[in-house]
Amino acid sequence: MKILFACGGTAGHINPALAVAGMIRERHPDAQIRFIGNPHGMEKRLVTAAGYEFLPVVVKGFYRSLSPKAVAHNLSAVSCMLRSSGEAKKLLRAFSPDVVMGTGGYVSGPVLRAAAKLGIRTVTHESNAFPGVTTKLLAKYVDRVLLAVEEAKRYLPGGTDCQVVGNPVREEILFANREESRRALGVGEGRLVLLTFGGSLGAQRVNEAVADLIRWHYKTGRIHHIHATGQYGVELFPRLLKERGVELNGLDYIDIREYIDNMPACLAASDIVVCRAGAMTLSELEAAGRASILIPSPNVAENHQYHNAMVLERAGAAKVIEEKDLTGEKLCAIVGEWMKNPELLHNLSRNASKLAIPDANERIYHILTGMIS
Repeated sequence: MKILFACGGTAGHINPALAVAGMIRERHPDAQIRFIGNPHGMEKRLVTAAGYEFLPVVVKGFYRSLSPKAVAHNLSAVSCMLRSSGEAKKLLRAFSPDVVMGTGGYVSGPVLRAAAKLGIRTVTHESNAFPGVTTKLLAKYVDRVLLAVEEAKRYLPGGTDCQVVGNPVREEILFANREESRRALGVGEGRLVLLTFGGSLGAQRVNEAVADLIRWHYKTGRIHHIHATGQYGVELFPRLLKERGVELNGLDYIDIREYIDNMPACLAASDIVVCRAGAMTLSELEAAGRASILIPSPNVAENHQYHNAMVLERAGAAKVIEEKDLTGEKLCAIVGEWMKNPELLHNLSRNASKLAIPDANERIYHILTGMIS
């Protein structure tokens, strides 16, 4: 059995492929699994760290700007795109996979198109509620289109062979124990756990609103608050707190860090989550069954985070605040309302759980292995 995964750009494209590859490797130790991606992207680091062979194809995304710098970059991106098809065909012929699966990123397009032209079975997985341009184009070429949510079907060309399978979620998220996680994090008896973050790089507007939120509650001691500032917020966030007159020395129930490296435990322990609306983050919220306040990033292609977030809001599982409307006052008001109404908080969490597809890995595994004759 030979399987090739094409993915790159962000962890949200790479981790789903790694999750499926892990299940295949566990059940078929002799399977040959390889990944193809940009050697200058994070995919190379994540894939090799997981113990898989990595095949390089240089690709670049396009800038949506007419500035001289953007034009120069886009000309280079076109050159890379023209070369990538030939490079992909060489690698595909050398490995000769039984099936190629793409999970997003610029590399997926040329690799899956090349595989289809060579007669190799192909699958693409779309993690967002609003399919990206790459998925819409690939729908004409690939054998199967897999979707994370039902809503995505309406945006695909008519006649597309698609199936809703969910987003692959790490097993650690599915099986994390709430009480054990709260003990490990040192959560005091009776405290509500609030988990807030704006992504690995951080987001200034989110950090500003969360600083207001901490000022609102920190003296009460009623909330155990875990906040990840992100890379760009490491220096900014202490300054924001200082400007608001917040002094946290000795308060072990306020946990400020750059990055959350124990997300399964933090999610399991949490009662309310405030975060962006990336597809994988939302799938983990659903799998954990957590109420959330979602602040979609306005800086993503086709505003797909907003579409993702609205799936949860319409299901009664979350409250969406667009970044342009985000204020600390509004954030405090929502958290305060939910704290006063345990039944509402319970219903939000329950509705999130109803959206979860916890066996997504299993579904994708059966589709891939079923395509190998």
